[in-house]
Amino acid sequence: MATLAQKFDAPTDTHYEIQGHNRAALTLGALGVVFGDIGTSPLYAFQATLDPRYHLNLVVTDLYGIASLIFWSFVFVVTIKYVFIVMRCDNRGEGGSLALYSLIQRRLGSDALPRWLLVAALFATALFYADAMLTPAISVISAVEGLGVVSSAFKPYIVWIALAILISLFAIQRHGTDRVGKLFGPVMLLYFAVIAAMGISHIAGHPQVFRALNPVYIWSFFQAHPLYSFLSLGAVVYAITGTEALYADMGHFGRKPITAAWLYIVLPALVLNYLGQAAMLIQHPEFVDNPFFRMVPPSLTVPLLVIATFATIIASQAVISGAYSVTHQAIQLGFLPRMRILHTSSKAIGQIYLPGVNWALAAMVGLLVVAFGHSSAMLPAYGLAVVGTMLITTLMQYVVVFRIWKRPLWQAGVGFLFFIAIDLVFIASGSEKLFEGAWFPIVVGLVIFTLLSTWATGRRLMRERLEEDALPIDVFIKSAASVHRVRGTSVFLSTSADSIPSALLHNLKHNQVLHERVLILNVRVEDVPHVPPKERLEVHEAGRGFYRVILHYGFMDEVDIPTDLTRIETCGGGFNMMSTSFFLGRQKLIAAKAQPGMALWREKLFAWMMKSSESAMEFFKLPINRVIELGSQLRI
Repeated sequence: MATLAQKFDAPTDTHYEIQGHNRAALTLGALGVVFGDIGTSPLYAFQATLDPRYHLNLVVTDLYGIASLIFWSFVFVVTIKYVFIVMRCDNRGEGGSLALYSLIQRRLGSDALPRWLLVAALFATALFYADAMLTPAISVISAVEGLGVVSSAFKPYIVWIALAILISLFAIQRHGTDRVGKLFGPVMLLYFAVIAAMGISHIAGHPQVFRALNPVYIWSFFQAHPLYSFLSLGAVVYAITGTEALYADMGHFGRKPITAAWLYIVLPALVLNYLGQAAMLIQHPEFVDNPFFRMVPPSLTVPLLVIATFATIIASQAVISGAYSVTHQAIQLGFLPRMRILHTSSKAIGQIYLPGVNWALAAMVGLLVVAFGHSSAMLPAYGLAVVGTMLITTLMQYVVVFRIWKRPLWQAGVGFLFFIAIDLVFIASGSEKLFEGAWFPIVVGLVIFTLLSTWATGRRLMRERLEEDALPIDVFIKSAASVHRVRGTSVFLSTSADSIPSALLHNLKHNQVLHERVLILNVRVEDVPHVPPKERLEVHEAGRGFYRVILHYGFMDEVDIPTDLTRIETCGGGFNMMSTSFFLGRQKLIAAKAQPGMALWREKLFAWMMKSSESAMEFFKLPINRVIELGSQLRI
């Protein structure tokens, strides 16, 4: 199947040109989905760097230094690292840590991969879930806090207003975001135009602020107060939150539209706004309590509040949809148990809704808002989640650079050390806030990493136990030559296409008959995002009415066994679902100390996850009245 994966390795933008997508429309769509998180960072990032704990002053040295740090973070981290390097490490146009791991696994082979790579990919995925909890909470509450600028009477109600907005947002997810999503791009375009205009209006009163783009001011900033300048880096990183979305959401829009949106719209708007905030604070230091909303006169605060709230809702929507997509990938790749997946659009395959993930996120977001109470209290947790993911992406991306692209050590090594140094400096600065909230993404990451790794390891152990007692298909066919055959077709799902599943053996033991046509069906999820329908089927005749059938899916594809089986033109004729019976094996897992494998508590956790997973009948879309489940016990 490696040849199949290599055959469909196409450049990202070629994929979109084939589908006839309009580049301008994709660029506008990227504004609404990809840049919502980083686009709303001006609401809190500059203000966070001026926290009293850093003992910074509202003078040229400090304000220019902060603005310069933010600008050069955009240049090196977002533009050079992500736009020009990371986004080229695509898996047939798809991005994200799991897609990147799948790319490396396919190109280098499973045996050649160091174990740390899988651990890194899973922990990056776990940190993404922490980010998905924090982004809606911080984004929405930071926008609602603008009400405090309008009137202090609103301050006691800010948490409850933010909760009402967030609950409403999670409640509408089941209806799908296709219609609302069409408004995301235009709304974000308006938002970026507004924040750019806000910046320009203050830069006009203090044009000298453009000097902050000179990195010399960073040196002056650190010379003035080395320790506090270093600690403030933990707040500077808030300006680049959402950077990972450029890579993770690349499959929706393509590399070039995302690059164009960043270079020509988002980056200029953000730089102008941050420079505008610095210019304003030099002239009006009394506005330090909320620089973003103080950039407009009081008469425009409410309109700005409305636009900013819509922008934060869009940012939240993007990360919620991303959580659905990442969960779907993890299920397909075998890192999470089967879950209920609802498709909210008849046209777009990627429009999915996972009720379990949605309400788990809603509960965690609500708890965060109530527990922390305001955006500044949540920011330490947010920063560490972002930088942790960035560090892991740097490590994984250079596996591609060194081993797949085969760049010379002297050439790639310089970039590797430079970007690793940036990530480590940000992490070291943010770790000072470990007990102020930065512990949250670590705890969430460890919990979800445990779930991901336990499920993957448990499935491997379960397959090994099943294979120990498995009977080769050719041996079984010979031994079953005298068994009575009845009309119709039976399909037995198996973890291997070369051996007889336990469900078939149990069926023969109890019913003592076989159907005229018997399919041993193996579903395989490949290390590519999509496998075209015409390439999914692999059929091998085993003799005496037995057939080995393998269905290949990409990790972003929807599994639909009945639909794909109807495409079989061999196997003794077409398929009639009313004369086809599907046999599933359901194992009751028993944790056993004597068996070598995982720790006993992890075996019990895996057994619980197995019991809680959605039934194979629903997940594979099998007809309800044509399924027979046969149970057995299995020690792991």
